Amino acid sequence: MEPSDLKAALADLPGVHEAAVGRLEVHVKAPTFADAVTLVADVAAVAEELDHHPDVDLRYDHVTFGLSTHSAGGVTRLDLDLGQRIVALATAKGAELLPPRPRVELGVDAVDGAALLPFWKAGLGYREQRLPDGRTELHDPNGVGPVVWFQQMDPPRTGRNRLHLDVYLADRESCERRVAESVAAGGRLVTDEFAPRWWVLADAEGNELCVCQG
Repeated sequence: MEPSDLKAALADLPGVHEAAVGRLEVHVKAPTFADAVTLVADVAAVAEELDHHPDVDLRYDHVTFGLSTHSAGGVTRLDLDLGQRIVALATAKGAELLPPRPRVELGVDAVDGAALLPFWKAGLGYREQRLPDGRTELHDPNGVGPVVWFQQMDPPRTGRNRLHLDVYLADRESCERRVAESVAAGGRLVTDEFAPRWWVLADAEGNELCVCQG
């Protein structure tokens, strides 16, 4: 959906929020844990009916439903319809509609962000998300990790950055594969001195990423 159309549609859907570009969320607090569980089951039945399935995060009496049409690369009418149904089900259970959850983003200062993007996409296992203004962010396909975007430096600054990212993978094989993909995407291996606990990588401008096991 076009941003203006989406904004107009959301104005008529209290409880459905744009959590990030290309993703909506419904965040509710149910009366009890049991109510939260049955709400998830009710939403699952509706999702099967619509053949459109949300991401679900259940934490005691809080439930967050993430809505996105991955095949379209963003939000479609299907997401709005499902969001409306979720709000109706939650309200019927006496659940409280909550405001959007806090969002974390990571800005990477860069001389040429477009050149660095493939490295960070491969290193984090993220996907590209095109913005209405033509810029591109990197999003966690699971909707859990922070959004990563690149900010033009003016003027360029030299010296080592005071932050880096750690990405944790399950086993050594996954780590080694991620390291190889990141190097192939334009990065370099800074050191494998600490492998297999972690490998230190850097993009073409020296911004560092550690691929860690565990």
